[in-house]
Amino acid sequence: MALRLGDEAPNFTSDTTEGAIDFHNWLGGGWGVLFSHPADYTPVCTTELGAVAKLRAEFTKRNVKVIAVSVDPLDSHKGWIKDINETQNTTVDYPIIADPDKNVASLYDMIHPNASDKATVRSVFIIGPDKKIKLTITYPASTGRNFDEILRVIDSLQLTAKYKVATPVNWKSGDDCIIVPSISDEDAAKMFTGIRKIKPYLRYVPQPK
Repeated sequence: MALRLGDEAPNFTSDTTEGAIDFHNWLGGGWGVLFSHPADYTPVCTTELGAVAKLRAEFTKRNVKVIAVSVDPLDSHKGWIKDINETQNTTVDYPIIADPDKNVASLYDMIHPNASDKATVRSVFIIGPDKKIKLTITYPASTGRNFDEILRVIDSLQLTAKYKVATPVNWKSGDDCIIVPSISDEDAAKMFTGIRKIKPYLRYVPQPK
């Protein structure tokens, strides 16, 4: 059965390029991004893993751990990392899960028979500190992901988890937000400053700090 938003992220134990992990213990009390790859030594995946390595500081300052998974074995991962570091001019310093038995891929419904009965599609799962799934995105194998967009979504998720706001179309950190409809005008006036009421249901406010 496919995982849905709000479901608990399935726990697992697995070997990775940085040692064996228990996934929930590894996540600790922070946020996590789990993303899958169709196979090792593939061109689009190589660019993606390199991009994530270059963005590690951005994930870290948001208290987000990143971890990748591919259905290839550990030795293959370690050899592939050398290629990624060389071709993408970076250093991959986050774990890649070895999943040759497809245990993790099956738990997270990453194998789509209509696309391939062997390789994982490009799935992304953002997991909150409560171990619940906050976002899922699935890309076809031919399309590289936009990790700047994934960071943008994390900013929105973390903001809206703390304040009674939502983020409008194309929002970026620092832009105005929208007060959620469940908050009355009276309560909103106590909680926020600089409210712009466009319609009874559409009330903008500067991003809470």
